Amino acid sequence: MANDQLVKPIGGPPSEVEHIKSRSNYLRGDLVEMLAQPLTGGLPEDENRLMKFHGSYMQDDRDLRNEREKQKLEPAYQFMLRVVAPGGVATPEQWLVLDELAQKYGNNTLRVTTRQAFQMHGILKWNLKKTIKGINDTLLTTLAACGDVNRNVMSNPNPYQSEFHAEVYEYARKLTDHLAPRTPAYHEIWLDGEKVESSEVVGEVEPIYGPVYLPRKFKIGLAVPPSNDVDVFSQDLGYIAIIENGKLAGFNVAVGGGMGMTHGDTATYPQLAKVIGFCRPEQIIDVAEKTVTIQRDYGNRSVRKNARFKYTIDRHGLDWFVKELHDRMGWQLEEARPFHFEHSGDRYGWVKGTNGKWNLTLYVQSGRIHDEGEHQLMTGLREIAKIHTGDFRLTANQNVIIANVSAQKKRKINELAEKYGLTDGAHLSALRRSSLSCVALPTCGLAMAEAERYLPSLVDTLDLIVDEAGLRDKEINIRMTGCPNGCARPALGEISFIGKAPGKYNMYMGAGFSGERLSKMYRENIDEKEIVDTLKPIIQRYAKERNEGEHFGDFVIRAGYVKAVHDGTEFHS
Repeated sequence: MANDQLVKPIGGPPSEVEHIKSRSNYLRGDLVEMLAQPLTGGLPEDENRLMKFHGSYMQDDRDLRNEREKQKLEPAYQFMLRVVAPGGVATPEQWLVLDELAQKYGNNTLRVTTRQAFQMHGILKWNLKKTIKGINDTLLTTLAACGDVNRNVMSNPNPYQSEFHAEVYEYARKLTDHLAPRTPAYHEIWLDGEKVESSEVVGEVEPIYGPVYLPRKFKIGLAVPPSNDVDVFSQDLGYIAIIENGKLAGFNVAVGGGMGMTHGDTATYPQLAKVIGFCRPEQIIDVAEKTVTIQRDYGNRSVRKNARFKYTIDRHGLDWFVKELHDRMGWQLEEARPFHFEHSGDRYGWVKGTNGKWNLTLYVQSGRIHDEGEHQLMTGLREIAKIHTGDFRLTANQNVIIANVSAQKKRKINELAEKYGLTDGAHLSALRRSSLSCVALPTCGLAMAEAERYLPSLVDTLDLIVDEAGLRDKEINIRMTGCPNGCARPALGEISFIGKAPGKYNMYMGAGFSGERLSKMYRENIDEKEIVDTLKPIIQRYAKERNEGEHFGDFVIRAGYVKAVHDGTEFHS
């Protein structure tokens, strides 16, 4: 094993996770030995930590936990695999392979994450290597889908902005490649690559990350105004495309966003990224690399819940960061350019792009791709993938776009969509089409309450109130998570719920419709009856008293229900 090469931590001794990374010999640890251990379907904690860098979380089915404990059986261990897809783009061939692997080794579903990545659930330890190899054989990877590194880079997939999609997507792909870990451990463990001994390595193994990687995860997103579908201000590093004279002039740079917090700890909070300047397209990689190295060197390695980049910036100040960034780059950002966001949602149905190709955006409830009754989403997308010659795009709102459809294929794809019950959600309320949720129970170990399994039924109830108020077609961003980790970005929901205990949620309101303002807690630890009783009069009042074009989040602030929150340090006040 490698020596304990630890960066000097901020504010105390390094956490145990820092020691695990340091001892791991660049993410190897004892993974090979533990994966081969036949006596358990799980992994020890050290190896479970390292597995995240390889794109997997160990989970167990919490619905079965008590019964298995009574039978003196270990938990029903299974693994979630996350597949990196920069900008959410995948080919039909890749889609078919992921579909096949999910059926063969997973739980017969795929899931679209809020970071435009794929997730596969229910994979047993014995099948991990075969699954990961199958993913890599189709030129996708799980490396760095999780862990203390840069995660899947998001970018705007909307077809009505197709003239800029290819260019912005290419930068998302380049950022993903440039910031990927360089350790050969992934290929050694999963792809039967030749083992490289430390003594054989020439030069630095991880020139960007170093031997202990980052203090916590790091997230990047690229937005193309007027769409803020990637919630650019929730990112550690956000790029806002500036279009001038019909061309991509460059990007405004925003730093220090992040959604996670801890219940009851006011030293943790969601935060919005702040715009610090403008860079040319060819400068985007340099800005990202130097930003990551600043977080590597100054992030909190002692207390993980205060280790995200947002806390580094809030602790040292924005001016300090900008000076440090300029010093490391050897050049300075230009003054930020004007921009304007109008919405953060998807545009459903068929849309013709400027390239003459067609794009079909489908509604996918909570991002779960599976077959249920007449709604054969998984089968339908599989059949479409067999004939599709364009690409698939996952959206940050957990939907799927069948993109770049030729005029010749449009009719056939539309027939298949109708045959298998695929929908653009036109018959659903705008509230439902604007909803996001995380997986939560039964598989997420952090979940305190339901989210994916519960939000649809809550929306059923709220739809009755919305319909009665005449707001069925009014978009209101609603988000639910099973814990405060923030995977569905609840702090940016006009209405949001964060799980506190089984059946109990903290309710927040007042976020900006375009993602430029945080929500504020309105009620704490309430159940469904209290949620409905609280929201009904507010929705009714909104229907009667709103100004023309006024969004729900703006109204509840104007009406005095909550105060506007433009900085995370005010979130708990």
